[in-house]
Amino acid sequence: MRLTKLASCMLFVGAGIAVAGGANAAAPTLASTTVLTKLNNPWDMAFLPDGTMFFTEKCHGLSVRTAEGKVNRLLGMKDSKDYGTTAGDLFCEGQAGMNGVAVDPDFAKNRFIYVYSASDMAQPKTNRVMRFVVSEDLTKVSDRKDIVTDIPYKAAASDHPFGGPGAHNGGRVRFSPGDGFLYVTTGDTHNHEVPQSPTRIGGKVLRIDREGNAAPGNNAPKGFDPRIYTYGHRNPQGITFRPGTNQPFTAENGPWHTDEVTALKPGGNAGWDPRANVNGRGDCPDNYCGYSPNQMAAVDPKERSKFMPMTDLKTYPKAMKPAWTNEGLSQGMSSGTFLSGKQWKEWDGRMVVSYMGIGIHGTPVGNRLDVLDISANGESAKRTKVSLPMPAGRFRSVVQGPDGNLYVATDEGEIYKLTPN
Repeated sequence: MRLTKLASCMLFVGAGIAVAGGANAAAPTLASTTVLTKLNNPWDMAFLPDGTMFFTEKCHGLSVRTAEGKVNRLLGMKDSKDYGTTAGDLFCEGQAGMNGVAVDPDFAKNRFIYVYSASDMAQPKTNRVMRFVVSEDLTKVSDRKDIVTDIPYKAAASDHPFGGPGAHNGGRVRFSPGDGFLYVTTGDTHNHEVPQSPTRIGGKVLRIDREGNAAPGNNAPKGFDPRIYTYGHRNPQGITFRPGTNQPFTAENGPWHTDEVTALKPGGNAGWDPRANVNGRGDCPDNYCGYSPNQMAAVDPKERSKFMPMTDLKTYPKAMKPAWTNEGLSQGMSSGTFLSGKQWKEWDGRMVVSYMGIGIHGTPVGNRLDVLDISANGESAKRTKVSLPMPAGRFRSVVQGPDGNLYVATDEGEIYKLTPN
């Protein structure tokens, strides 16, 4: 394994942003250990208390790294090899494939694990949340039950020039440590009607029980699918829960501007509405105004104020306000987790967000991790840019393990452990 250390980590603070530099910082220094390498687009991770780590590879499937360090391949997708079980309906395309994974809070009793994946079992294709039973020896899964079968999937390129099949696919699944229910993030699939639709569950955060039923207290508006917890999302790929309050926060991709971190409220609207002819908008390619106007002009920050906002407070004045907007940039925000424990020093209780580093038409590339100090009301944040002790990559997932360390997956095929000192 590879181990590197940062000699120091200091902070400069200016304009509400903290970055590497300064003298009296209480932020931790970080050491990096390579846990796994040569993976195929590792997408997500979930842990057992003893350090056993389940992880997904977007185009391969679900595997587990035991506490002793052995890797067992559990659930393969279509055409995957060397897996204990293969599901012929699961496939990989674009952003879609084997995405999120979550361990049941009662795993010691029921041995349930949950995954989010694209499936062609029915037509049109959909995304599904599936539950499996993991064997005692951690070598296979069985007893598949599809608890959500109707999450939209983008099956073909539309008439607008942005994104191919599998785009805006969402895909994170997390159990809340507070209420014990499963939260599922879904993308808008480049469909103009989906985010604000009361019945189509793309562009949403779902809150369900382990059977896929609506959890009590979702407060979905009248006429909405009762599984909906929040709506009006674009492509939330991260969800995490604030220590102490257990309030959920999403990390969401922006439309070439404004990645957002948002504190969720039951029944809340995130304010994304790409439909044509809304709020004075005209027609758009394929009726999807998510890149309106021509956002190739996004190089000039002064021009960004003309763009359709991620959170449209003019059209939806009661929409949930984001805590962090990435300074009006979209750089592929992909995941988030709150840090907890005295070992994190100043960062204890703060949120880490990851970026895939998208940089389009002059937008600066951002392959990095940020630490956000989010206000108590969840409507503002100050940022620290993390000085990385390992090579920067397209950061796909961040999860705090049971050992208190931060585990980071990259599209380049590595899973790292970041240890604070």
